[in-house]
Amino acid sequence: MISSVLVANRGEIACRIFRTCRDLGISTVAVYSDADADALHVREADAAVRLPGATPAETYLRGDLVVAAALAAGADAVHPGYGFLSENKEFAEAVTAAGLVWIGPPPAAIEAMASKTRAKELLGVAPLDLSSLTGADLPVLVKAAAGGGGRGMRVVRELASLEQELSAASAEALSAFGDGEVFVEPYVENGRHVEVQILADAHGTVWTLGTRDCSLQRRHQKVVEEAPAPGLAASLVDELYERSAAAAKAVGYVGAGTVEFLVAYGRAHFLEMNTRLQVEHPVTEAVYGVDLVALQIAVAEGAPLPPEPPAPRGHAIEARLYAEDPAAGWTPQTGRLHTFDVPTGPGLRVDTGYASGDTVGVHYDAMLAKVVAHAPTRAEAARKLARALERARLHGPVTNRDLLVASLRHPDFTDPARLTTGFYAEHLPALTEPPAGAETEAGYAAVAAALAEAASNGNRFGGGWRNVRSQDEVKAFGDHEVRYRPTRAGGYEVTAPEGIRAVAVAPDRVSLDIAGVVRHFEVARHGDTVYVGPHRLTPAPRFPDPTDEREPGSLLAPMPGTVVRVAEGLAAGDRVEAGQPLLWLEAMKMEHRVVAPASGTLTALHAVPGRQVEVGALLAVVQPADVPTEAQEEDSL
Repeated sequence: MISSVLVANRGEIACRIFRTCRDLGISTVAVYSDADADALHVREADAAVRLPGATPAETYLRGDLVVAAALAAGADAVHPGYGFLSENKEFAEAVTAAGLVWIGPPPAAIEAMASKTRAKELLGVAPLDLSSLTGADLPVLVKAAAGGGGRGMRVVRELASLEQELSAASAEALSAFGDGEVFVEPYVENGRHVEVQILADAHGTVWTLGTRDCSLQRRHQKVVEEAPAPGLAASLVDELYERSAAAAKAVGYVGAGTVEFLVAYGRAHFLEMNTRLQVEHPVTEAVYGVDLVALQIAVAEGAPLPPEPPAPRGHAIEARLYAEDPAAGWTPQTGRLHTFDVPTGPGLRVDTGYASGDTVGVHYDAMLAKVVAHAPTRAEAARKLARALERARLHGPVTNRDLLVASLRHPDFTDPARLTTGFYAEHLPALTEPPAGAETEAGYAAVAAALAEAASNGNRFGGGWRNVRSQDEVKAFGDHEVRYRPTRAGGYEVTAPEGIRAVAVAPDRVSLDIAGVVRHFEVARHGDTVYVGPHRLTPAPRFPDPTDEREPGSLLAPMPGTVVRVAEGLAAGDRVEAGQPLLWLEAMKMEHRVVAPASGTLTALHAVPGRQVEVGALLAVVQPADVPTEAQEEDSL
């Protein structure tokens, strides 16, 4: 029997596995990088071992350090989690060679399936030959042979950009997975991403635990997943089960895994087999009433599975909550999570690696949590999930919460017949537009924020209420101006906007009568930002900050990160074209391209490969062609 498990991973992944271990009476060991020294997974573990360094390549991708940590902590088993070394044959072999139990598939099965190129060859699906690729083959998809999560993946629509995208994908895959191998396959647009959860024991039993639909993806990263995949023909589902079970049996698979397909026009195209647990496994657990991690551990201990899995029940949907800002091109966000509170309860589950007070750093993935809703029907699950996200208190970095809520309520999501991987390509602009009535709601939030601040100041308003009617207090939040004055009874009279009456005011809660309906607003302030329900408000400054002025054409770092490379041969004084890539930043295991905002002259280049930059750091300056440079202005004098 296993008594102590080291989880070779971090964050939400480790916390989720620790939860099952606690339920089973198994002690837990965490590993952590210097950047994760105070992370939630370290705090939740019974013991923790430091891996010196900050980046994944220095720490979580060092299998030798992880095995040494397990031995030092007295663990007798290692769970790889999902990501990092979870699909690394050499790591699995090192674990077993050290006399530890490997909670995962046999190394030979990992070798056969973890590389997408080898898996396709095994199942008779050949990748495209780069030497004979022509325009007729476009569009194509460049993919990392190892790993997942959308890293090392690029869509190529022009042959001229193929070499550049191959290089970028390879660099990103090497950074994320320690393997820069990439390949090219046909890109099928507007299909559906459907996968099958499998679980196999060492006695020949293979379960197919239903389907999942992961079609809602942005930048090739899954955003919303659900089980079962809705609207599939029964014959197609049977085919998916048969092909998935056959793939597992072909390599003598043991443990949990996922077989992924692209479904288009009634046909299923094999994509890959992931020899690990998937991020989206909670939706399967909810529908089948199982704990997949507990079953992984039982299989690793040699226990047989029952002949058949449990019967499915209801529908489950998962949304990935990311720290990212749509107003900044969806760049990952960092900073302190002052309040992180997502509703849980019957039919609601939250898997996270963060708690209130934690800091989101630059070294790892920007996902804050997976929020899962389970209900008898798909429509009920979507409604429950959207409302839970709306009610979440997220005080800190900007998130994709609004996008998730809008997606779950969009008619092309609620109607399974219209569900495709092109969902965000088609609807993202509309989904990020403020919904009807949003400005009005923000105005009410501004009133609540202004009154809460007045209350927190001890009801001070020029010394309090006076017999002589005094000037209104004015508070502005963006475009919303609020006017109010204190009353003889110690309350407040709102004079603008009209039609609002203050019912009760406290520093953290304000009740307003709006057209005869009393509504309650929770208010919190952290630094210069005021949070009122889902609204983020910034008080308008009384005087402009002169340090905010920047030279026209300045390119600022959209996030903290590392400059990984600068365009070859680029130097100050060069002519550049709008959209031309100038440099690349790496943050949270993703590469982010910084391009020229307009055609013109590169008048300054401050970015240097290897340099760490903070958000807002000046990287370069592009003087637009229609704006004269200083030298041109001097010549004209």
